[in-house]
Amino acid sequence: MCDETSEPEAARLYPDVGVESPAPPPRIIVVSTYTRRRLTDAPFLAAATGATPSRRPVWFMRQAGRSLPEYRELRKGIGMLESCFDPELVCEITMQPIRRHGVDAAILFSDIVVPLKAAGIDLDIVPGVGPVIASPVRTEADVRALPRLRPEEVGAVTAGVRLLTDALGDTPLIGFAGAPFTLASYLVEGGPSKQHERTKAMMHADPKTWHALLGTLTDITIAFLQAQLAAGVDAVQLFDSWAGALSLADYREFVLPHSERVFAEIADAGVPRIHFGVGTGELLGAMGEAGADVVGVDWRVPLTDAVRRVGAGKGLQGNLDPAILFAGFDAVEAEARRIVAEADEAITLGATGHIFNLGHGVLPDTDPGVLTALVELVHSL
Repeated sequence: MCDETSEPEAARLYPDVGVESPAPPPRIIVVSTYTRRRLTDAPFLAAATGATPSRRPVWFMRQAGRSLPEYRELRKGIGMLESCFDPELVCEITMQPIRRHGVDAAILFSDIVVPLKAAGIDLDIVPGVGPVIASPVRTEADVRALPRLRPEEVGAVTAGVRLLTDALGDTPLIGFAGAPFTLASYLVEGGPSKQHERTKAMMHADPKTWHALLGTLTDITIAFLQAQLAAGVDAVQLFDSWAGALSLADYREFVLPHSERVFAEIADAGVPRIHFGVGTGELLGAMGEAGADVVGVDWRVPLTDAVRRVGAGKGLQGNLDPAILFAGFDAVEAEARRIVAEADEAITLGATGHIFNLGHGVLPDTDPGVLTALVELVHSL
């Protein structure tokens, strides 16, 4: 199923939709992916490491997902978590936006709760809701009872990575994980939350239990990323989706030390590390301190402001508002050109590079043709 399928072959696979052109777990010894795939000409890796790319790289968060009709066709009758633990499906879904859009990087098809499920935590991803935890974690005893993640428990994920490194050719593969805070929020709240009231209450009322929880989740996150790195991913992104709910003071005290440990533990792999959160404009400086090479910026903060907050010496990624993709291509082009101009100015202010992306994930009803045209535009600028 998963290979470098040509456009005619992809059309055969998807005849109805058409295809457009382009105890803590044992420490894993991670061998740099560059010993296996020397992607010296990849624009994404160049921009992420401070080199000069041959063109401005672009990829999209949630580029492999419900905006693609071929994805919806392939996923019919198959649950989200079931898909994430099927190596062939992981590979095929990850490849779909590469074939269709011609983006400069693939991101592994998975979900941030996959390592929790793999470790044995009882949860499900409920359509229209998101991750739902059967038994929320709210006491010291609950934290002590949490399992650790063993590498073999994510063997299906790493098998998918190995399929992808064969199928992708010269296109880099981004692995990812959820940051400890965002995973903790799901576990404490029992599912998605707008206010994160139980999470914040635990932080302040029982900081010892909170840090024990974050420590366990940091171990799980590190183990998941190290497994992906050992299998061959070319970069990693840490998603702290809910960190924007925090004040800067709370982020520094209750979150930052754990995110720092994640980045420190994977530093020896020698691959670019990206850090992203939504609504984190006031946290960008602290997020820049966590240890990533590139900081993702949502659509609310101009890149010229972001570089001042993050500080010189980091790459920036972003940051088109996903909603703009519904406004017609004239508006998309105008916003894309603005962002590129701001990115160029940010580089003069000390950013080491720019990777074009959205300020959050692709929305499900996005016209995939607009994304393809946006990739072509960014490559031309």
